[in-house]
Amino acid sequence: MAGGNERSMKALKEVWKRAENSLCADCGKPDPDWASSTLGVFICLSCSGIHRNIPSISKVKSLKMDYWDDAQVQFLAKHGNAVTKAIYEAHIPIYYYQPTYNDCQVLREQWIRAKYERKEFTELGKQLPYSGGVKEGILWKRGRDNGQFLPRKFLLSEREGCLKYFTKQDAKEPKINVKIDVINATFQPEKIGNPNGLQITYLKENKTRNIFVYHESGKEVVDWFNAIRSVQFHYLKVAFPIASDNEIKNRLTRNFLKEGYMEKTGPKQREAFKKRWFTLDHRRLMYFKDPLDAFAKGEVFVGSGENGYSVQKGLSSGTQGNFSWHYGITIVTPDREYLFTCETESDQLEWITAFTSVINQAMTPQEYAIEAYFKFKS
Repeated sequence: MAGGNERSMKALKEVWKRAENSLCADCGKPDPDWASSTLGVFICLSCSGIHRNIPSISKVKSLKMDYWDDAQVQFLAKHGNAVTKAIYEAHIPIYYYQPTYNDCQVLREQWIRAKYERKEFTELGKQLPYSGGVKEGILWKRGRDNGQFLPRKFLLSEREGCLKYFTKQDAKEPKINVKIDVINATFQPEKIGNPNGLQITYLKENKTRNIFVYHESGKEVVDWFNAIRSVQFHYLKVAFPIASDNEIKNRLTRNFLKEGYMEKTGPKQREAFKKRWFTLDHRRLMYFKDPLDAFAKGEVFVGSGENGYSVQKGLSSGTQGNFSWHYGITIVTPDREYLFTCETESDQLEWITAFTSVINQAMTPQEYAIEAYFKFKS
């Protein structure tokens, strides 16, 4: 018996060592040490917890701590991540967001359920709940002034190229009507205080407007998210006919580069530093009094290094404004310097890394136009 177990463990390690099995099959996290004995995939601890919630589909075991018999090891050897992904990920729409281990629970869970439980990607041309070009339904939306979440009817239309929401079910005119090409959507469960919280942003007169929504169903809110990406993709295919599918895919919804609290002072640099919530959305650095504010109190354009923008660690020795946090950051632009302080050194380094990644990128023609608008406004 001991010899058989030893033989199984040796065979298991051989399968485990294959290059195809070096990343989690579902989120891409390196060095997965769990596997599904019924699906034949190697997965990380976090994804194994999601698999455990669908026991009719997947039975998971630890590769280090659990016993694997010969038949189970042979099943893993016959399948593995490459073979199984070829089956369950055969026909993923180009616009569908495939989450990584950095993404929130609801995205990862619905991705796993979509693959193995609902088998959404096994057949070519399968009608999916987010692929029809129209989506209508109720989302709970946070009120701009009172902070209450109330049910609101939303309508997404590929034909009209817009997203609308209505304050009443029978309302004929929408409260907003937003063009699909100026919309972004990103999951924000911690900020919104709901595991299915989604932040929808759009540009209104070149200022960012935030809408915070959720749905009780994780599947429904992820379907809305991918429906927005689907409509955006098809809209941009028409608008940019020579662009490749991957180029268009990279223009769809994006996560913010960095968010969190910093202190800031005014343009004279003699005012007291005030605590604000900051969001870096590529070249737009926005600051809010509260993370759930609909509109930013101000925005700073962060251009490229070749155009005179830079980030520096610390504040100049002549800074006069009072501040309670001592890890400073200076953003240098062609027109002025912006001064910020962070609560911890790790926050400071994370912000500097995020700013540097933006400043190191060349600006697009569209970004030059945005920069011109910011200079005109100021």
